[in-house]
Amino acid sequence: MPSFDVLSEVDAQEVRNAVDQASREIANRYDFKGTDSSVELGDDSITLRTSSEDKLRALRQVLEEKLVKRKVSLKALTYGDVEDASGANVRQVVTLAAGISSEKARELNKFIKGLGLKGVQSQAQGDELRVTSKKRDDLQAVMTALREGDFGIPISFGNRRD
Repeated sequence: MPSFDVLSEVDAQEVRNAVDQASREIANRYDFKGTDSSVELGDDSITLRTSSEDKLRALRQVLEEKLVKRKVSLKALTYGDVEDASGANVRQVVTLAAGISSEKARELNKFIKGLGLKGVQSQAQGDELRVTSKKRDDLQAVMTALREGDFGIPISFGNRRD
């Protein structure tokens, strides 16, 4: 029976490259000179540090530009609160979303059922969603509808089977 998996993930290498490019641009830009601005990549988060909230907005914009150039969806980013750091600096942690939460899986299931395609079934499996059908054309219709929908998470497809 043909099937595919709906995934929500980002390419870690592309994120690393975007953070490196943003760090290089920040080091060279005149408006960031002497502000101790930095962009640091953690395991599943990015930390932005700078001297003021205005600079933080500019830092966020530089990071987003680099991520978009690398084709990393901005839907995968969740911005935390702006915190005061030591030395009159501010810090913000940006979390990278990975996997489909149970609420999003339910929302996607409901959306797929609402398409009204006969014989299409979907079920959550951990942090991904498996969609099966007897007809490959129905699966392609589901993929198209999911690409066009806005669910607040980056959606990709994998593990296609015939």
